Amino acid sequence: MPLSSLPDLAPTSGPERRLVLVVRADPVICGHSGEARCLAEVALQRGFTDVRIVTWTLDRLAASGLPMKPLEHVQPYSPGITVERPEPVGDYRVPDGRHLAGLTGRLVELFTDGVPTVAMSLYLSPHTVAVADAARVARSMGRATDLVTIAEAVGSDVTNVVRDCVASGRHGAAAHVLSTYLENDHCVAVSEYTKELVVQEAARLDELIGTSFAEQLLARVRISYPAVDSSAYLRLDPDTCDDVLGARGLVAGEYVLFLSRLASAKGLDDLVAAYAGSRASQRVRLVLAGRGPQEEQLRRWIADSPVADRIDLLTDVDDDEKPALMAGSAAFVLPSRPQPEFVETFGIALVESMLAGGGPVITCATGGIPEAVGDTAVLVPTDDPDALRAALDEVVCDWTPQQRSAARARARSHALRFDREAVFDALFGPVSRAAEVDDVA
Repeated sequence: MPLSSLPDLAPTSGPERRLVLVVRADPVICGHSGEARCLAEVALQRGFTDVRIVTWTLDRLAASGLPMKPLEHVQPYSPGITVERPEPVGDYRVPDGRHLAGLTGRLVELFTDGVPTVAMSLYLSPHTVAVADAARVARSMGRATDLVTIAEAVGSDVTNVVRDCVASGRHGAAAHVLSTYLENDHCVAVSEYTKELVVQEAARLDELIGTSFAEQLLARVRISYPAVDSSAYLRLDPDTCDDVLGARGLVAGEYVLFLSRLASAKGLDDLVAAYAGSRASQRVRLVLAGRGPQEEQLRRWIADSPVADRIDLLTDVDDDEKPALMAGSAAFVLPSRPQPEFVETFGIALVESMLAGGGPVITCATGGIPEAVGDTAVLVPTDDPDALRAALDEVVCDWTPQQRSAARARARSHALRFDREAVFDALFGPVSRAAEVDDVA
């Protein structure tokens, strides 16, 4: 299917209240892409008559090297949600920033057409930069009197941009990201860990250049956990799940699942090593699902493994398959580890698996993962294949059905706090109350 054939739905007519979400949207494989979809769907239920997801052109996403889902299997959005992919501005004489200019320009148009608008950016760089610039222009034109902006920080904003800039002495770039963040009406972070990380790196910058970013961020940033569509996992039809698994040659309860981006920080080498030689490998298969920069290296690790015939690599899992794969797993394993360029700041896939009611989660207390799983997961040290192997053997081979059932119930109960409706109301409640105060004033 050509890139241009990904379905974008038409907007509703006569909008009275708009939500604009600026994000790396589908078909990118990213938890925050799914988060934006969840917020968009709930917005329609909460009275927004026009919901826009403003994102990048498909050819630009493809050229970026980001892992992407099969386009033909991307789920459609509900009527009333419009996906916009503004074309770049300028020609070859503009060596960079053409797509960002197109994005920013379209936001200016949306912010100045007279419709009351809430605009939320997910990722500070470059999405919050685009929203802040567009808001500044719209307000300077005197035509954005009913505009509220929300900026959400995720971990890679800090590890991939601010921390690197501070470490390399590029103080101006770091100050630009943090000051743009603070320009927004509301600042949120996807976990307590993320907020701590932002404040910590801001404090390092403050020490270097005499600013006060850390103090401002500590006071203003509140937590908004990623929104998850729990209904997609709680209402699974057993027959449908069996059909999905059967099409993959799998049987419920007879495989351990990893489903995430195929990247070094996800600990895939530890998982493949732990599975080899485990007692669990004699009972269950290992299914590795995802796409990412480590895919070819992972293929070599599998080929070299003494249990290569027991390991399946799936790089084409779509949105409809994911809940069934999670629900049928004997265990869900994500041995994430901190790396300079990436730290797991929440763990959306872990919550999804917990909601699906599959096997117990085995993971590491990295970054924001403890907030995602609470006390319901089996935690192992990072970079420790032996400990991971022992955990696999314990939950797959030694746990009783009663233990598994109790663990499943506790995990699902914890994960429900991240349901998209609860997250949406907690996030946008203060925004709505602030708007009501302004109206009264």
